[in-house]
Amino acid sequence: MTGATGNVGRPLVQALVAAGEQVTAVSRRISEPDVPVGVRHRRADLAEPASLKPALEGAEALFLLTSADFMANGDLGEVMNVVRAAGIRRVVLLSSHGVGTGRHPSGLEDAVKQSGLEWTMLRPGNFDSNTFRWADSVRAQRVVTAPFGDVAVPAIDPADIAEVAGVALREPGHEGNVYTLTGPAPISPRQQATAIGDALGEPVRFIEQSREEARRQMLRYMPEPVVEATLGALGAPSPAEQRVSPDVEPILGRPPRTFAQWAERNIAAFR
Repeated sequence: MTGATGNVGRPLVQALVAAGEQVTAVSRRISEPDVPVGVRHRRADLAEPASLKPALEGAEALFLLTSADFMANGDLGEVMNVVRAAGIRRVVLLSSHGVGTGRHPSGLEDAVKQSGLEWTMLRPGNFDSNTFRWADSVRAQRVVTAPFGDVAVPAIDPADIAEVAGVALREPGHEGNVYTLTGPAPISPRQQATAIGDALGEPVRFIEQSREEARRQMLRYMPEPVVEATLGALGAPSPAEQRVSPDVEPILGRPPRTFAQWAERNIAAFR
C-alpha cells in the first residue's frame, strides 16, 4: 500500500495487520518507527514507477494514495502499467469527492479504470484531520483561524476511510464500486473549533480568515489548482458537497464517527 505513513495509510496498515494480512507499507520517506512490528516496508515514489517493482512482489491487492503534487503532475497510467505487470489483481484508489462533483479532474480514476484490473474508488470529502493545521495556534493561544467559518460540510474521520479501504481490499463484492465517504453530519469550522475546545475542557476562540488569506497560506504546501478547488468546495459547496453520504454504514456496519469523536481521540495534538 502506498502513502503508508499518512492519516489514512497509518490506520489502514494497523487494520490490515490486525486482520492477519501480510502488508507491505510503501512511502517516499519511511523508517522503522512509522510501521508496526512485522510489516515489510519499502521506499518508492509514484513519480518513478519502476521504483515500485520490489514493493509489489507477491502482492495481490494495492491501496493507491497519491500526493497533491502527483495529482497535478504525475502519470498514473505508467504506474498502472507497473502494477499490472507485477500481477496485482485489485486496486483501491483514494480519490476525491471533487471528482464526482466536477471540481477535480478524473484522470487518476480513469487510469485505474482503464488498467483492466478490479478496482474500487473511494471519494472522501473534507478530512477531520485537516484541522491538525490548527494545532500550533490552539496550543499557544487557544485560537483557530480559518476561512468560511459558518459554512458546513460533512467532514470524515480518516480512520473510517481506512476501515472502508481495508474491507474493499480484503473482501469480494466491492469491484467496480465508487463510494462517497462523509461523516454523519455537516460541520462548520466554527463548530469544529468548539468541539476541540470541548475536548480540551477550555474555550477555543474562532477568528475568520478572508479567502485570499487562506489561499496564500495553502499555496505554501498545495498546487494552485488543488487550492482553488478546495477553497471552492469549502466556501461555496454545491448541494452534493453538503450532502451526507450513506455509503460508510453498510460497509462498516456502523455509522461514521463524528468530528467530536475524532477530536477526543486526537486531543493530545492540541494540548
